[in-house]
Amino acid sequence: MPGLSELFRKSKRDEKEAAKTEAKEETCKAFLKAMPLRDLSELDAVKNEVRSGNILILRITPLANKSIDDVKRAVNELCEFVESVGGDIARLGEERVVVCPPNVKIWREKAPVTSEPMPTAA
Repeated sequence: MPGLSELFRKSKRDEKEAAKTEAKEETCKAFLKAMPLRDLSELDAVKNEVRSGNILILRITPLANKSIDDVKRAVNELCEFVESVGGDIARLGEERVVVCPPNVKIWREKAPVTSEPMPTAA
């Protein structure tokens, strides 16, 4: 009957495979992070996260409570930044914005285009 140490011992091949997997995970790790946007000065941190390959969900309500103009400035600056790096940005409801790095694209459902008039309620 084999001892416990033999049951749990990894073969050399298993150890090599585990090392390869760990190395691969280190090079392609991306995180989904959620954070509030309270001030325009936090935009640099957001940009650095996106440059690092992370996806951010920003809650803009704290900034909107201070100034709607700051929200407009922040969204415009993020749109320009995302366009310059080849990423993507979209609104998630009324309170959140998602910002993605270049290797992630946001799926958008295309509205059907019809030549018929839309029915209205009578």
